[in-house]
Amino acid sequence: MEGRPTAQLIADHLRNQIVQGVFLPGEQIKESVLAAQLHTSRGPVREAVQRLSQEGILVSRRNRGVFVLELSPQDNKEIYAVREAMEITAADALLDADPGHLRDTCRALSRILRSMAKQVTVSHWHNLAQLDMEFHTTFVAGARNSRMSRIYETLAAESTMCILALENSYPRPTDLVHEHQTILNFLEAGNKQDLHHAIRRHLEKAVLDLAV
Repeated sequence: MEGRPTAQLIADHLRNQIVQGVFLPGEQIKESVLAAQLHTSRGPVREAVQRLSQEGILVSRRNRGVFVLELSPQDNKEIYAVREAMEITAADALLDADPGHLRDTCRALSRILRSMAKQVTVSHWHNLAQLDMEFHTTFVAGARNSRMSRIYETLAAESTMCILALENSYPRPTDLVHEHQTILNFLEAGNKQDLHHAIRRHLEKAVLDLAV
């Protein structure tokens, strides 16, 4: 299947289930139950669980088992602080890239924004959260730094969990689309200082909203 080891497929599946809220923060992950559901042995399930534990999405508690991460206010601050540093680095790389690559990246971001606006119209917060993260991963991928993208993707699941938690903190989801549009506008204009400011303001605002 897709040329990937079973453990990786299971890890990807479980990560997706956690992000989608099938497994809630604090919920225990039982290897035997998961193996039965996926019709596989416990070996690859155990390896998948270990991978997600290394990513920080799952937490192992001695003599109790493995549980879905519960994000604390400090976790949120750390996640968004790292994202801020990486996205500003990606912004500089994009602005220094050849014009053709910058245009391609901006077009990709614009397509995501149009999809985000549609989800606001139908009030589908979960899809909006997924597209929010897609916008940022596409932005960072535009830096064409494979190691940075790999590190950033490790944050993606945790970040999506944070975004989903913002549903009750955003009385107007259109604000979220507007913040991303502002980032794209400054990127297209090549305005480095304002782009940095927009990224910082967007991510710092998310941390404040999460603390509500």
